[in-house]
Amino acid sequence: MSVTDEQLESAANRLGDHLIRHGRTIATAESCTGGWVAKVLTDRAGSSAYVEAGLVTYSNDAKRKLLGVTGKSLEEHGAVSEPVVREMVAGALAATGASVAVAISGVAGPGGGSEDKPVGTVWFAWGSSLDNTVARVECFPGDRHEVRRQAVLYALQGVTGFVESA
Repeated sequence: MSVTDEQLESAANRLGDHLIRHGRTIATAESCTGGWVAKVLTDRAGSSAYVEAGLVTYSNDAKRKLLGVTGKSLEEHGAVSEPVVREMVAGALAATGASVAVAISGVAGPGGGSEDKPVGTVWFAWGSSLDNTVARVECFPGDRHEVRRQAVLYALQGVTGFVESA
């Protein structure tokens, strides 16, 4: 699936509009997308009204130091896992004070995949507290760029659905 800049902009604007209407803020905790979600959210003038912070925690060490992801979760499940993205959301909320956070960790390729986690596997989580967090996994087709673009769109749409239903 080819994701366009227009699709990313539209998804980011929809989320931004909702956050503005409800006086909420967002933080991102990104690994494989390298800050791309924060980038599209902040492409819009005035986004400082709803974007609190974007944390790129590409290494496991950064996930531990900046977001409080436990070494146990990383060792037992790996960085690309449900427990880790859930902890990334909790850490982003704690570090920033945002009302909602989104976390992404995946295998964008071209290497790094395994039988259990092939290239294209991406874990997502979004939530407003440790007890109110939703996690999802997807496996996207395509090369590194295509996987990352699809992951950004999926994250924006997922967190938008979460905040709109709250």
